[in-house]
Amino acid sequence: MSTTKPLPSTDRAGAAQLRAALLAADFTADGLLELLGAPAYAALARSETVPAVRATRGEGALETLVRLFLLQDALPHARVAEALPLEQAVAQGWLTDDGERVRATVDVRPYGGPDGEDWFIVSDLGCAVGGAGGSGSQGRQAEAAVVLGVGGASTTLAGITVRRPVASALDLGTGSGIQALHAAQHATRVTATDLNPRALRITALTLALSDAPEADLREGSLFEPVADETYDLIVSNPPFVISPGARLTYRDGGMGGDDLCRTLVQQAGERLNEGGYAQFLANWQHVEGEEWTERLRGWVPRGCDAWIVQREVQDITQYAELWLRDAGDHRSDPAEYAERYDAWLDEFEARKTKAIGFGWITLRKSGAVEPSVTVEEWPHPVEQPLGEAVEAHFARLDHLRAHDDAALLAGHFVLAEGVVQEQVGLPGAEDPEHVVLRQHRGMRRATKVDTIGAGFAGVCDGSMSAGRILDAIAQLVGEDPVLLRDRTPAQIRLLVEQGFLLPA
Repeated sequence: MSTTKPLPSTDRAGAAQLRAALLAADFTADGLLELLGAPAYAALARSETVPAVRATRGEGALETLVRLFLLQDALPHARVAEALPLEQAVAQGWLTDDGERVRATVDVRPYGGPDGEDWFIVSDLGCAVGGAGGSGSQGRQAEAAVVLGVGGASTTLAGITVRRPVASALDLGTGSGIQALHAAQHATRVTATDLNPRALRITALTLALSDAPEADLREGSLFEPVADETYDLIVSNPPFVISPGARLTYRDGGMGGDDLCRTLVQQAGERLNEGGYAQFLANWQHVEGEEWTERLRGWVPRGCDAWIVQREVQDITQYAELWLRDAGDHRSDPAEYAERYDAWLDEFEARKTKAIGFGWITLRKSGAVEPSVTVEEWPHPVEQPLGEAVEAHFARLDHLRAHDDAALLAGHFVLAEGVVQEQVGLPGAEDPEHVVLRQHRGMRRATKVDTIGAGFAGVCDGSMSAGRILDAIAQLVGEDPVLLRDRTPAQIRLLVEQGFLLPA
């Protein structure tokens, strides 16, 4: 299965015919879940096919399409003809037919849109998930032009993206086109770029088969194809893997260390319109003798607020093994595998890299004289989609930036939805050791507060100013109200910044 194999035609009429047949057979995300069952459906997302094979032993149209497009079986001509307009699909290049057996030329994966849309993500055969090694083809593993389909990284980025209506959006490094597909629902104009021309063709197929508006497709690296253009939204799931060399285009950026991610972030500022957002997934080095948070602060372009969240950290051996498996190298000759593993460790040693962080970077073009930059680690589960939570984060920062302590105390606040209080201490103790406020929505944060902070948050319903609430608490606990007003704004600011309290 060579990635140089011709791709289907991007003719929209042909794609519409195929789409109609897929929908008629219920070849959708919901239809797959009902047919396969949750365990087999989840296993398929891990590139484990045996449960799906067992669940598709029937001869119905849906079983046929799963076998054809997701499991890449060669099926009898007559069976496929019952499920699809076979002659048209072959003529358009979606299938090959030798008169007896029919095969798919691409992987077509049903994907449910945020509002219940039935979409389809096109990718190279065997690469809907699981990396280049997921193809099971030794010839494919070393081919740079492979285009992957839906994976955890792409769905994560889609979930955290701010989805307000915009005039223009840029999907940089589009791959199979999932980000462009999402952006087409709320952007008047979508531009999608990729260094790999095959990815641009596959993005066009994804958009056509999903009945989404066409995008402006441009070939090139980083921001080169859109020189002198600006956008309201930029999204990118770039080739962020920190590796020795540029072996696979979809994952290896070809720059040293984390330079590709740094360059992408630093150059995004001048490509954003005022108030625009740029959102990326990225990997970054943890370098000996250097604080990783300060390293990332140095990436933020002038005039942009930033929110950077580190979701995971791996030591260099874990990281090397992850991406060697991704390329299928663990199935290669042991001596060759050891040589490649050694090359990764040599690269990290030369750069004094002790670990690799993975996470999200969001920029907003604010033009503020003193931009707000938040760099934090939050490896715990969150509630996706987070796009509204991301937008609300920056709105709260705007409020805090515009209000000094006096104005803050004159303001009114409400407790955010889904916040609960937990008291932690030994059983039977008269007083808790500490109080924790915990969110059950959005980022699902937890933060320790003192009894004053807990009492303040519990009273906030928008009816009284923060200052009046503190005066009442001071009287209740016998504290000097002036001193309490002096020391509490910092805690209020933290609770607002993290989304426990919202300006009324």
